[in-house]
Amino acid sequence: MSDSRLEQKVVHTTGDGIEEFDNHLPNWWLLTFFGAIVFGVGYWFYFQVFQVGETSQAAWRREVAEIAARSGQNIPVTPQQLLDLSKDPAVLAEGKQLFTSTCMACHGMNGGGTVGPNLTDEYWLHGGEPDKIYGTVRDGVAVKGMPAWGPQLGATRVQAVTAYVLTLRNTNVPGGKPPQGDKFAQAN
Repeated sequence: MSDSRLEQKVVHTTGDGIEEFDNHLPNWWLLTFFGAIVFGVGYWFYFQVFQVGETSQAAWRREVAEIAARSGQNIPVTPQQLLDLSKDPAVLAEGKQLFTSTCMACHGMNGGGTVGPNLTDEYWLHGGEPDKIYGTVRDGVAVKGMPAWGPQLGATRVQAVTAYVLTLRNTNVPGGKPPQGDKFAQAN
């Protein structure tokens, strides 16, 4: 009696009586195995070697920054970025509109100050550097009655207001409040 199922070649018998047969792996399994290897190599070249696609870490950082921008959380902003924004007409138009709707009550229509300080002279209570102004607008100064506009406006609009305030600095409008704070010597 010859049964084809019993005619398998025994390769090795272990000490516990288990026999290992020399059988071929199924084609579907081999295709999946080699396909995974090809995919892995292609994925590595696409994301790591040629850097065509956005890595998961870069996507995560971008998404966190977008969420933070929408929620008004602290986002690192450089003074140079703010100075560059102060030269962009579209940003200044938005900043002026936001200044009119949110800041005018305390700082006056032209920034000369009413309840709040004069923003057109060279004296600043909390620093006249672009990043200091940005921080003051974003975080406010509760003890002085300045609200934190970051949560309401978001980072992008706080940057626009800051850019507009930078254009008011050292314009010395007539009828402005007397100087308050420390003199700021503008570097540029």
